[in-house]
This record gives sequence, structure tokens and C-alpha cells, in this order.
Amino acid sequence: MSGAAKTAVLLLAHGSPDNPAEVPDFLRFVTSGRGLPQAVIDEVAHRYALIGRSPLTEITLRQGQALARELNMPVYVGMRNWKPFIADAVRQMASDAVQHAIVICLAPHNSRTSVGLYRKALDEACGSGSRTRSGQVEDPSPHNRRFTYDFVENWHDHPLLVKAFAERLQAGWKRACEEAGAKVPVIFTAHSVPTRTVTEGDPYEQQAKETADMVAMEIPSLTVDDWTFAFQSQGMSGGPWLGPTVEETIRQLKAKGHAGVFVQPIGFVCDHVEVLYDVDIAFRKLAEENGMKLWRAESLNDSPTFIAALADVARSRMEQPAEERKAQIVNIK
Repeated sequence: MSGAAKTAVLLLAHGSPDNPAEVPDFLRFVTSGRGLPQAVIDEVAHRYALIGRSPLTEITLRQGQALARELNMPVYVGMRNWKPFIADAVRQMASDAVQHAIVICLAPHNSRTSVGLYRKALDEACGSGSRTRSGQVEDPSPHNRRFTYDFVENWHDHPLLVKAFAERLQAGWKRACEEAGAKVPVIFTAHSVPTRTVTEGDPYEQQAKETADMVAMEIPSLTVDDWTFAFQSQGMSGGPWLGPTVEETIRQLKAKGHAGVFVQPIGFVCDHVEVLYDVDIAFRKLAEENGMKLWRAESLNDSPTFIAALADVARSRMEQPAEERKAQIVNIK
């Protein structure tokens, strides 16, 4: 980009092992080295074996490619817990002489257990200059390659993100209702987090429910009595996690006389184990055991509307006046 700073977008995601054999190493990254009971490791590996493989990395790379075409600019992908790691992406950006990056987490809702950990991994991968008393950033070594980055904390209420979810909901729910011959109740879901996270001020629960409410409002025929919200994929090791759970919600809907349920995971932006196993296998089996049928909304994956949402988030940051940016300098040694 001659005559101007070379700007790029960096997408951050959770990461996923390529096959069940990699699950133990993957989980060590997830827990930052903290050991897990062998039973937990075996159960996670079993789930990955049942779905064959997680397509998370493949889909995320496709999302990045689609976004690069939409923006006509470089887009990099970094994973916190697996290849390509965030540190690898950062090194490549420095090698490619990127001067400024818009960093977007593919987790629209801000939680210290997701976005916060991505930010920490990015900081560790980058290393940062020190700040002077006036707030300016000093480069400790003029020989280091460096770029600035603008980190997007959350974008759960972006109109195009809401529209993308609503498109998936409208199409899938309509088919489910036609097949059932009646309105099917909708459960919006998001990944649970430890309860202590929210009691200590984390905005995640509120933001997830706001997204669900905004998506529901996009469907005129979906009334407040037709949908509810539940948390899924609670952790298997210790301490209370946010609820209500999807499992108890399905049972409650059964008790109310419903013969089916429609699930839309609005906490995820692509297919991976929490969708392909937790929803498609575990929740569907539970529904069947309770004499119910379960349908699911198609994941966003590389939905054109979703890619447009990412592009608009990036453009809005690039168009922001320099003095308003909360940019941080990165020094790559």
C-alpha cells in the first residue's frame, strides 16, 4: 500500500484440534497448562471422535478469505489454543510489514474467559512498548519491527450480525414449524462461563441475552412467548456455571406440552464441537428421550451477511479519527 500505512485485519478465535489424538495437547493450551482429570480428557476426545473432526479452523480461514475479498486488504487468522497460533499470525504480520491492524475476536460477546484470554495471548505474542507520563508509547528498541493495533472489545449488537443470525433463524424455524404443524419454541444458546466470572463484573451474560433479544425482534411471528434463553456446554471440572442449562430447558418445554424444540446457538459464529456434538448429538438425543424432536439453525459460517458484519466492524475502526483510536504499539523482536 504505497503512500499509506499498510493496514490489515487480524481475526482471533479459540482454535480446535485437527483430530482426537491431539485433544490432550489442545486441552493443555485451553487450561494454560493446568492438569485435567483423565476422565475429562477422554470424554472430550470421545466427543471429537463422534463428529470426526472439528471444522472450526477450516471455516475460520474461509471467513478470513471472504473478509479479505470484501475489504480488499490482508486478513490474518490467529488461534489461542491451536494452529495457526496468534503468535504465528503476529510474526507473519510483522514480516509482511503491516503497520496497523484491526483485531476482531470471533466471539462477539465480551468475556474475560474468551475475549480477555485472546487479548492476553495477543499481548504476550506481541510485547508492548512502555507508556510515558503523557500517554505516548515509546518504542524500547528502534530496531524492532512494529505495528499498532486497534482491539475490538465486543460487537454483539452489530445490526448485520443480528441480521445474519435472524436469516438463519427465519429459514430453519419456518421449516421446523411447517414440519411440526405448529409453532416450535426457540431456545437461544451461548456457551456458559463460571458464575463467578459474571458476579465479578463480566458483561458476557447481559450481552448474550441482548443479542438473542435483538435477533428475536427481527422475526415478526416470533413472540416473547415463543422463545427462551439457556446456556450450554457447562464445564466438566468444578464450580458453578451459568444457567439455566439447555437440558433443563428442554425438559421444562416438554412439561408444557411441546413436542419439539428449535435451537439457535447465538454465542458461536461457526460449526465446531459445541454445535456438532453438544447440540446435534447430545441435545438431540435428550429431546428424543423425552419424546421430542430437535431442530437447529444453520451456523453462520461464511454467510455473506456475517462477512459483511465483520467488514463493517473493520471499516468503522479504520474510519475512526486517529486521536480517538485506542491503538497499542506492538514491538516484534
